Amino acid sequence: MNKDVLITIHSIQNIDGRDCDGPELITQGTYDYAPDGVKLSYMESELTGLGGTRTDLHIKPEEVVLSRRGSVNTQMVFRRGEKQRFRYQTDFGSLNLGVSTKRLETTLDEHGGDVEIEYDLNFNQSYLSRNRFLINVREKELRS
Repeated sequence: MNKDVLITIHSIQNIDGRDCDGPELITQGTYDYAPDGVKLSYMESELTGLGGTRTDLHIKPEEVVLSRRGSVNTQMVFRRGEKQRFRYQTDFGSLNLGVSTKRLETTLDEHGGDVEIEYDLNFNQSYLSRNRFLINVREKELRS
């Protein structure tokens, strides 16, 4: 069953041994929970530089698939301990990138919860950065 939720996404990027906090995005979205997996969807904000892009996350205990459609088109697959390649397509061109997932933890239930993904980002087989997404999902409070 689809629920309206409040989603908080915090990103941290480590470049040359220094953590750089990215913008924290707080947005509304939809949450469809099933015991074998979750679908989380939201529209990106202009603040992230991805305005007009819809992001869908298909979350299972062993993998997360992040799909974006709009000003950016991509599909990233995160599986703990695995390397995956993907195409990152924008209006200005496309890049072939890779992710190597180091950590993937979820505590999602029918009311929401947390997802943490830590991964290395590569371009042309060269290391770019270590990245972390911290995603919190909670049901929207009903007003009377």
